[in-house]
Amino acid sequence: MSTRAHRSRAVVLLSGGLDSATALAIARHEGYDCYALSVHYGQRHAAELEAAARVARAQGVLEHRVMGVDLAGIGGSALTDPAIAVPKSPSTGIPITYVPARNTLMLALALGYAEVVAAEAIYIGVNAVDYSGYPDCRPEFIAAFGEVARLGTRVGVEGRPIEIRSPLSVLSKAQIIREGVRLGVDYALTVSCYDADVVGRACGECDSCRLRREGFASAGITDPTRYRVNFAPSRTGP
Repeated sequence: MSTRAHRSRAVVLLSGGLDSATALAIARHEGYDCYALSVHYGQRHAAELEAAARVARAQGVLEHRVMGVDLAGIGGSALTDPAIAVPKSPSTGIPITYVPARNTLMLALALGYAEVVAAEAIYIGVNAVDYSGYPDCRPEFIAAFGEVARLGTRVGVEGRPIEIRSPLSVLSKAQIIREGVRLGVDYALTVSCYDADVVGRACGECDSCRLRREGFASAGITDPTRYRVNFAPSRTGP
């Protein structure tokens, strides 16, 4: 029997951004055969889904699925409602780029997918250190969803609950980047910008761009992000 038959499986939520690409690399490094799941939820641009496909190919996942949820139909976020501008400066409190119930719904889809492919774990690249203050990125939320997975699935009831893993939760953006580089992640493939253009170039000014740019600078690694021609960040690294 092949070695692969004995390997554990994991579903990885893959947005196409820096964090989820790193979470996928960690899952693979920890010995999992990976199934990537990306969600088209009505976000402003398709660039991140195109990036997710690139990352999935580069990291050799067994399968990459894209599923749809109409969060644009709910609205209430600058990421799903084109009438709401993406902020280009830091704000206080939970920002308007927060998408109501996004991680809850994505994890629910991943949970169903994990049961079908007999995965033992779900990886999600949420972070609660260098992040925008979203409530569904906190460790408390991930722990609570783990209890949902235990109580609400057949495998959970049978004593084989699917583990919800968030390996980036307590890492700074610089630490995440250093770990990804160590594991061979090509961050040039990723798109993190909330307001990327149609070819995936970053605006350089939104909250996500700021955190990403500062992370590369703190890590001492050159930022490979493709920015629009009207934004030229200083270069850092060897």
